[in-house]
Formats: sequence, C-alpha cells, structure tokens
Amino acid sequence: MKSIYVTSIERFSGKTATCLALGRRFQEAGYRVGFLKPISLQPWHIGRHLADEDAAFAKEVLHLAAEPWEISPVVVTPELLKDYLAGKEPLDLEARIKSACDRVGVDRDVLIAEGGASLREGYFLGLPSSSFAEKFGCQILVVVRYQDQIRLLDDVLAAREHVGEALRGILINRVPEDALAFIQHSAQPYLEKAGVPVFGVLPEDRHLSALTVKELVEALNPQVLTSKINEEALVETLTVGAMTAEAALSRFRKGVNKGVITGGDRTDIQLAALETSTTCLILTGNLHPSPLIIKQADEFDVTILLVKANTMETIESIERIFGKTRLGQPVKLQRFMELVNAHLDFERLRQAFGIQPGK
Repeated sequence: MKSIYVTSIERFSGKTATCLALGRRFQEAGYRVGFLKPISLQPWHIGRHLADEDAAFAKEVLHLAAEPWEISPVVVTPELLKDYLAGKEPLDLEARIKSACDRVGVDRDVLIAEGGASLREGYFLGLPSSSFAEKFGCQILVVVRYQDQIRLLDDVLAAREHVGEALRGILINRVPEDALAFIQHSAQPYLEKAGVPVFGVLPEDRHLSALTVKELVEALNPQVLTSKINEEALVETLTVGAMTAEAALSRFRKGVNKGVITGGDRTDIQLAALETSTTCLILTGNLHPSPLIIKQADEFDVTILLVKANTMETIESIERIFGKTRLGQPVKLQRFMELVNAHLDFERLRQAFGIQPGK
C-alpha cells in the first residue's frame, strides 16, 4: 500500500477538497482507497464518540467502511491538551495513529492521509508533517493557495524546507485568471527546475469558497428580519459599508452575490446594497433598520441579519469560516472534481508516489 500525506501551507488552501477529489479519482481508476485524518484540532461529537467532521464527510463521499472516530484517531480536546502538557499520563499518540493507519489500510491500494491545516501544526504533539511522513512511511503532497507572485514562490520553497525529501510535488490552488500566465510561463518552470514537481494549477472558482446564508446564520446567531430566507443562497464576497452612499454604490456595482456589513442606522448604504447584486445584509450593533428596507429586501429576496456585535467583531466571526471550501454541498464537490479532472496531471502524480498502474 502507498500513502499520500496531503498538507498545506496555511488554512483554507483546499486540502480537504483535494483529499476527497484524489480519493474519488483513484476509486474511479479501480484502486481500493483508504482515508485517515491522523490529528484533528476540531472536536466533533457523533453520539458518544469524538471524531472529526472532515473524517465523517470522507466516510460518506468515499463510501468507507471505517467509522469517523476510527479514521480520526487523535482529536485534541481541551482536556487532552491539559493532560498532555501536564504529563499526567503517557498518551502514546504515535501508537494510536499507527494502529488506526494499520486498520484503515487493510486491503487498500492507496491510503490518503489528511494533514494539519498548516505546516506549523503538530509540533507540540511531536508529530509535525515532516516527522509524520518519516514515522509512518508517507510521501507528501502540498496544496498551496495562490496569494501573490512572490508569496507563492516563498510558500513552495518554505514547504520544501519543512518536509524535505518526502515532498513529491505540489498542487497550486485558487489561482485568479490574471495570474495564470505568470504561473504557467514563469513560476512553474522555475519550480520544476528547482526540483519541485507541479502536478496541477487549479483556477479560482468563487462558488467554491462562497458561504451560504445558512452558514452565516450558524456563525453569527443573528435575528432574521426578513420574512423569507434562502438558506442555500451564496455569498461570494463580503463588503463593509462604511463609506458615503455615492462611494458605496460605485463599489457595490463591481461585486456580485455580496454580503454587505453595515450599521442598522445606515439606510443610505442599505439602499445602495439593495440596488445591486446583494445576497445578504448584515446589520451590526443591534440597530433595527427602517421597515421600508425590510420590505424592499423581501421583494428582492435579500436576507437581512441583525447582530448584536459591532462591525469589527462581526467581521472577525465571519473571517473564521469565510474562504474555506465547505464541501457539504454536493454541487461544490462536483465542481471541484471537475477542476481536478481538467487541471491535475493524475498520471504524473500516480507515478511520483510510486502507485502501480493497471488497477
């Protein structure tokens, strides 16, 4: 069995989506696929069991026999962290992960292991990405989210320093259209010459990183002021309305499917938002808007959420989840699969990880 350890430079790079897409692609090619989320920092309860939400979704998508708590063997809770730091008992996390790896890898051709949210994770447990690959016999794929030209190159070369010889290559994700030429003609040839294979370059798709109105409601716990709420409506961008109405209208016209954050007393900003492509109004400070605004929002199918927090607190709450490719929606997973099929050199990746053909 061959193991692919998928990690990333930073959060929201598309690591989970990549794991699931690779798993599906190998399955479609006839390989028997296993999945492991060795360490989770986000406890998620399933009945009396503690697991990882991504592991539960992977079980569903990849039709795995193992239970979510079996494929996420180490879930770091506040209690576990306290005991670990105090040295109260030998937790032997490495043995726990090794046992899980052996179980979920039985009769599998390929095991896909989802690493931490960034290359910084795992050090306090003694299991950073670099040592994980060495201890468990994995080869590493790094998912790098495009930020800008220089940062891309620094991120890739820093990843190579972190993981060393275990690195088999990278996938560059969320590349804006205006950066594709730079990647293809400059960055990729440079990285290949530097010994870092680039298996694919995935273009940015705003629908994948968008939030639904339902997810905003769950994150903000607001009062919904409109009579109708389209929970699956997508919020692709966020805009803070803290300018003049004239400036706001000019800015709002440039964006589509927006979420506009402004004070409940800014009727001018709210009207400007409603005149453009807006999915959701998020009103801060617990200030109720004019009844006219609510009526017009209902007519335009725009949801109004009223929150008690101020604007900065509201932005911080949303930023914790905005930008993450939340694949619980089947349409998002299907779209990501299409991007991977179109832009990932699957055969080159298979060969680089030593996975035999002909399955």
